[in-house]
Amino acid sequence: MADTTWDPSKPILEIENLSISFFTRLREIPAVMDFSCTVMAGEAMGLVGESGCGKSTVALAVMRDLGKNGKIVAGSIKFKGRDLTHMNDEELRQIRGSEIAMIYQEPMASLNPAMKVGAQLAEVPMIHSGMSKEDAWKLARQIVADVRLPDPDRIINAYPHQLSGGQQQRIVIAMALMAKPALLILDEPTTALDVTVEAGIVDLVKDLGKKYGTSMLFISHNLGLVMDVCDRICVMYSGEAVETGNVIEVFDKMRHPYTQALFRSIPLPGADKNARPLISIPGNFPLPHERPSGCNFGPRCDYFQAGRCDARDIPMDPVPGGDRHASRCLRWSEIDWDAPPAKRAVKEKAPIGRVVLKMEDLKKYYAISSGAFGGGEKKVVKANETLSFEAREGETLAIVGESGCGKSTFAKVLMGLETATSGSIMLFDENVQSTPIQKRNVDTVSSVQMVFQNPFDTLNPSMTVGRQIIRALEIFKQGKSDEDRQNRMLELLDLVKLPRAFAERMPRQLSGGQKQRVGIARAFAGGAKVVVADEPVSALDVSVQAAVTDLLMDIQRENRTTLLFISHDLSIVRYLSDRVLVMYLGHVVETGTTDQVFQPPYHPYTEALLSAVPIADTKVIRKRIVLEGDIPSAVNPPPGCPFQTRCRWKAQVPGGLCDREVPPMVTLEGGHQIKCHLSREILAEMEPVIKVAAE
Repeated sequence: MADTTWDPSKPILEIENLSISFFTRLREIPAVMDFSCTVMAGEAMGLVGESGCGKSTVALAVMRDLGKNGKIVAGSIKFKGRDLTHMNDEELRQIRGSEIAMIYQEPMASLNPAMKVGAQLAEVPMIHSGMSKEDAWKLARQIVADVRLPDPDRIINAYPHQLSGGQQQRIVIAMALMAKPALLILDEPTTALDVTVEAGIVDLVKDLGKKYGTSMLFISHNLGLVMDVCDRICVMYSGEAVETGNVIEVFDKMRHPYTQALFRSIPLPGADKNARPLISIPGNFPLPHERPSGCNFGPRCDYFQAGRCDARDIPMDPVPGGDRHASRCLRWSEIDWDAPPAKRAVKEKAPIGRVVLKMEDLKKYYAISSGAFGGGEKKVVKANETLSFEAREGETLAIVGESGCGKSTFAKVLMGLETATSGSIMLFDENVQSTPIQKRNVDTVSSVQMVFQNPFDTLNPSMTVGRQIIRALEIFKQGKSDEDRQNRMLELLDLVKLPRAFAERMPRQLSGGQKQRVGIARAFAGGAKVVVADEPVSALDVSVQAAVTDLLMDIQRENRTTLLFISHDLSIVRYLSDRVLVMYLGHVVETGTTDQVFQPPYHPYTEALLSAVPIADTKVIRKRIVLEGDIPSAVNPPPGCPFQTRCRWKAQVPGGLCDREVPPMVTLEGGHQIKCHLSREILAEMEPVIKVAAE
C-alpha cells in the first residue's frame, strides 16, 4: 500500500481542476467545473452551497461512484498522493470503506433492515481487515459505546427499525468508523434530525475526528453547522468553487458576492422581519446547460459589470494575507465589504387583532394494539395532552419542539383530518373540535388552510400550475365564472411573486422554491384566515427560505392572516414569530412572546433547544447543553414531569417532586408561562444561552 510512502505533512485529499459531466441522450451536462480543494491530515473541510451546486457530485467523485452517466472529464483527485481517477476496481475496493468512508443523509439507506445492528457493524472489519467474528463483535460493541448510544448490548442485538432516527444515524457513523478510515465524507448527515439530536451528533463527529485523527469532508447547506464542525470552508455555486479559506476568515472577511448574499439571507440574531428583513438573492439558480458566460453568479450579483464580468471564465484569485483564502471574483479587491446593504425596506408591523382561534384543554389520544395483527393488549398513545392557547388575527404563532412532540398531530386536529379526544377548538366562535373535514362547511375548510413541508408531494404532477390553483378556487366556490377564476388565479400568482407565464408550466419545470410558492397560492385561494405552515421552508435552500418567509409575511400583512408556523428551526422562529409555544411529549411546556421565550428564564427544555441551534456568526457565544437520551415514547411516558428523564435542573427540585407530579403551568411577568417545578428564585437566576460578544 502507498500508506508507507505518504508524508502526513502533505494533503490527505488533493482535488485539482476537477470537471465532472453527466451524459444524457441529448447532451453533455457539466455538473462540476475546474474545482480544486485540499484537505490536510486531521482537518475538517466544509463544502457549502445551494442544492444543485455540485457538492454531492464532488463527494461521489471522491468515492468514484458517479453511476453510469457520470464521468470525470478533467482534473485529478489524489488521496494520500495516489490518483483515484486512474485506479482500477480492485484498488478502489481496497480503499473504499477502509481508508475512505461516506455517511449519507438518510441513515436507513445505509442499513439492512433484515440484519441485526451488531452483525452489520461486525461485517466491516471482517471484510476489510480479515478480523475474526468474535473480535469484530467486541469492536462493534466498543464503537457503539463510542458513539454514545445507551445500553450497547441491547443496541447491537436490535434491528434498525427498533431505533430512532438519531440512533440510526449514530449506527451509520459507527459503521463508517469501524475500519478507522483516514477520510470521512459526511453528506448532510443531520438534515433529517432534530436540533437537539443534531447537536449531539455534531459534538460526536468532532470528538471522534480528534480521537481517531480522521480528516473530514463535511457537506452541508447549514453555515452554522459548518462553523461548529469545520476548520476550513469551500463555498460552491453552480458547479464551481467561488470562495475557500479558513472558516472564521471567510465568515468575517468574505470576499465573494455570493458568500455575502448567502449570509444576508439567513436569520442571524438581530434580524427583524419589520426593521431588518432578510435579503433574498434575486433571480434563480442557472440550470447546468443554461449557465451564463463569464461569472456564473453574474446575473444575480449586485456588483456585476457588463463587458467585464461576462467577458471570460474567471479564475480563483488568492486573497493576500489570508489562510489559503481565495475568491472567484474579478472585483473582490474593489468592493467595500463593510458597506451596509442598500435594499432593506422597513415594513409596517401588522396590527394584531381579535382572537380567531382558541384551544382549551385539547387532548388527542390514539388507541393502538400491541399484537402484530391487531390482537393483544390495547395501549394509548398520548399525542397531545391538555393543549391550551389562543391565536389572534394578523399574528404569527410559532409551535416548536422535537419530532414526536405532537406538533403535527395538533395541526391535523385543527385541519379536521383527525378529531380530538376531548377539549374544544373555537374557530371564529364555532367549536370544530369533533367535526371532521368531510362534515365541515366550505367556508370553514377554506378559512383554515395548510402549507406543507415538502412542496414536491403536494402538487399533482400531471396538472399545470394554473389548473391546480383554479381547481382549489372551484372547490372553495370562488368566482362566478371560469373567466373570474382565471383572473383570480393570475392574481394569486402575482401575490406569490411568480410570473403569470408559469400558469402553463408543469410542476416538474419548477424549482423547489417555486413549487412551494404554488402551494402557498393554493392555500390562499379560498381567502384563508388561518394558515398552518408545517415546516414550510425546511426543504428549501437558505436563499429561497428568505424569499418564501418574507412572502408569507407580506401576504399576512395584506390579508391579516393568522399564521401558525410549525418548525424546529429556532433561527427562523425568532425572526418570524410574535409568540412562541414550546411543546414536549404532547405538553405545552412554555409559551410567551418571542422575546420572553428567547431570554431567560427558560423552561429547562427550551434552554436546551436554544443552546443546540447552530448560529453562523463568529460573535455569538453559545452555552452548550447537549441533551442525553431520546424523547420518551408517548405510549409509555415517564411519570411526573414529561421532561424529567433528560433535565439537568432536576436535582434543584427537592423531594423527588419531578418524578411524581406533572408540574403546574406557572405564569410569570408579562403573561410568560412555564410548566416547571423549579422555584421562581431559581428561574430568575438563569443565564442567557446565547450571548453576542462585545466588539
